[in-house]
Amino acid sequence: MLMKLELTGVQKSFHQTPALLPTDLTLEHGKFTTLLGPSGCGKTTLLRIIAGLEQPDAGEIRADGEYIYSAAKRMDTPTHKRNLGMVFQDFALWPHMTVYENVAFGLKAGKRKSDLQQQVNEALGMVRLQGMEDRYPHQLSGGQQQRVAFARAVAVKPGVILFDEPLSALDAVLREEMRIEMMSLVRDMGLTALYVTHDQIEAMSMSDEIVVMQKGRILQKGTPETIYSAPSDPYVASFIGKSNWLSPDASMVRPEHVTWNKTGHDDLGYLGSILSVSYVGERYEVRVQMEGLGVWTAYANQRVRVGERVQLYVLPERICRMQGQQQKVGSSKPDQQHDMNQSSGRKQREVVAAAH
Repeated sequence: MLMKLELTGVQKSFHQTPALLPTDLTLEHGKFTTLLGPSGCGKTTLLRIIAGLEQPDAGEIRADGEYIYSAAKRMDTPTHKRNLGMVFQDFALWPHMTVYENVAFGLKAGKRKSDLQQQVNEALGMVRLQGMEDRYPHQLSGGQQQRVAFARAVAVKPGVILFDEPLSALDAVLREEMRIEMMSLVRDMGLTALYVTHDQIEAMSMSDEIVVMQKGRILQKGTPETIYSAPSDPYVASFIGKSNWLSPDASMVRPEHVTWNKTGHDDLGYLGSILSVSYVGERYEVRVQMEGLGVWTAYANQRVRVGERVQLYVLPERICRMQGQQQKVGSSKPDQQHDMNQSSGRKQREVVAAAH
């Protein structure tokens, strides 16, 4: 059963340090939404609040119109009654349980023992782990352990599945493979998903919608295409991809829209000197010290000489202008201290809470 989640005015502080400023957010049925931002931006705090693993200081959360949390109404639905699945960063598998037992854990804890074997086998089939039911976590690869964690989360047929940086523990090659596989599984099953990451590539490649966060607030929400091509905030423009600034925090152009030759009468020309050239396979990435504009990045099809004076061109319609800076909040690292307190014992308790 798909679920729509609506958050209104949700906020949280730790030891009087704001971790999440008053936040409104809607997760639509069947959408893959990603919370993207650096460490300490509040994304994990927001995910844990939705899961019921942290209690917000204020605000409301509704699932399909029904309150699962309301500070004003003093309502707080326990984690195991929120109809959510969760995949943790470190997989959080029980080391003394087999693959079968790990996947069955949530079903048993939720007293869903009818057709237990069939439900577990269906979940294992979805992640292609048939024949590994009797193995223990230490006998599995990192990718296989991740599949077990995913199977456990979806076996209970959640309304929303939550991912807390689930690929960060994997190596680069396996991370790319699992990213594609996880995205396909979520799409094929038609799940509503909320994914937390600091990796821009993960966010851009997997998401229907990206929510960019910084210092406890949402800066912009939109499709990956909109976030990249039309950022509304200077931080979003700099955090997603590379940005060449024409006016600080006001207007910029992406490197792929900078050309080495004039293409039309309207092209704007800018002088600079080549600082460095890096070969990245399909092209050269060139850093150019522009006159009065700082350092730009441009792409070239052939190697150019460091120190050479060049003129770069930009079409006016390729220039992206910010909508104006939003109100700033004080510098803080709200999630850092909180994250340090997450011991493995606490994580296992959260698995128990999420699985019931």
